[in-house]
Amino acid sequence: MTTTYAALLRGINVGGAKKVPMAELRGLLSGLGLGDVRTYLQSGQAVFTAADGDEESWAARIAAAVEQHFGFSVDVIVRDHAYLAAVVENCPFPAAELEGKQLHVTYFSGPVGAERFADIDQGAFLPEEFRLGDRCLYLYAPNGLGRSKLAEQLAKPRYSKGMTATSRNWNTVVKLVEMTGA
Repeated sequence: MTTTYAALLRGINVGGAKKVPMAELRGLLSGLGLGDVRTYLQSGQAVFTAADGDEESWAARIAAAVEQHFGFSVDVIVRDHAYLAAVVENCPFPAAELEGKQLHVTYFSGPVGAERFADIDQGAFLPEEFRLGDRCLYLYAPNGLGRSKLAEQLAKPRYSKGMTATSRNWNTVVKLVEMTGA
């Protein structure tokens, strides 16, 4: 059985660092034996099909291939269509009423519990809010991520310590569901 996945590469093509041309990334992933490889935007999203493996093994293989080919390490999270669709379906915020720049999802490589974020006084950041999901965090930032004090707080390394974390805006979250569901 073939599964469709999305690979989320953390921190590439940001501010001129860790340049990864999408055509090269597609070729690299195809060279790993992955099928129907497509990329979305320049910020590190690739969709592919595979008949074997799992999310963790594909993340490790892609990270190793990127490091070997481009000469720098990149954290990678791989998730299948069912997971990505559940993230959209379980969004605790009224996504249909919001602009894509107001809602973000941070994907984590493993489970995250409320105790990890217990020291954050959510009331101090209102109207910004966050909620936890299955290996993800939903962030509502009504003025966008660039102006979000809560996003700045959540980006501190202690909140993702011991795991990979990478964020995407809601438009990208939805697009990846569409691309992996095709």
